[in-house]
Amino acid sequence: MNNKSKRDIFFLIALIVVCAIMARSLAGHETLDEYAKKKPATENVSTDAADSSSSSNSSSTSYENSTELSSTKDSSTESASLGKSASDNSTDEVNSSVTNASSVPSDEDVSDTRVNYSDGFYYEALPESIVSKITNVSYPKDCEIPLDNLRYCVMLYVDFEGETKTGEMICNKDIADDIMEIFYELYDNNYQIESIKLIDDFDADDEASMEANNTSCFNYRPIGNGTRLSKHAQGLAVDINPLYNPQIKYKNGSMSIAPSTSEKYADRTADFPYKIDENDLAYKLFTSHGFSWGGNWNSSKDYQHFEKKNR
Repeated sequence: MNNKSKRDIFFLIALIVVCAIMARSLAGHETLDEYAKKKPATENVSTDAADSSSSSNSSSTSYENSTELSSTKDSSTESASLGKSASDNSTDEVNSSVTNASSVPSDEDVSDTRVNYSDGFYYEALPESIVSKITNVSYPKDCEIPLDNLRYCVMLYVDFEGETKTGEMICNKDIADDIMEIFYELYDNNYQIESIKLIDDFDADDEASMEANNTSCFNYRPIGNGTRLSKHAQGLAVDINPLYNPQIKYKNGSMSIAPSTSEKYADRTADFPYKIDENDLAYKLFTSHGFSWGGNWNSSKDYQHFEKKNR
């Protein structure tokens, strides 16, 4: 081998060494073997990172969804709680939350006729749902009293358990204001009444209503077993706690009591709760509003009964 060939080989080797050194420098001092060994790991790390990122995103999404659901649930619970609290507060403050709410109708159809006396006390024209309820029951086909003459009343009262309830009553429009004022005073003075429901809840059966000690007003019916219409037929009479204040009739030396289950309350000299006499608040309020009391009648005594003449 001549000298020229030796120089060429030496120059080539030197060039290769220089290129290798430069390549390593550019590669961060890694050999190709090191790079080859590291590359799969890098790809794995990249893949793992992507999976981790995906998992993180999934977890984040899951967390956000969970948080959103939790927030929605908490919000719903809070709203329900606030709604209940508001309802409770309303009941506590004015006791206008209807205890027997299912019996009080939706009355948008007559809302423009409503006369509000106080919280929980109002009257209005008969809603369609009430007209439907009383038709062929307390308001028969042959009823001669126009529906326009009647008013649907809602009032609060204190029951025998001392709890505030909401009652409903149908009366003649001529005494609607009286009814509001009287029952408001009774309620305000914690006067106890066991029940105030429409007579229709008892199929317009006066005896059944009295036996249940239900306070009521309108019922298109005659007096007792007679033919002459009762003041109840015009919505001008109210019976208060009738079980404890029965109607007593004397005929041919015999006595009849209505309701028949009120015999132990026929002795009006006896002392017992819920008895209406001239010292009773109901008596004082009704009579001060121009009502007459059945307990003052001569031919019979109707201690539950207060009525007012037509104007």
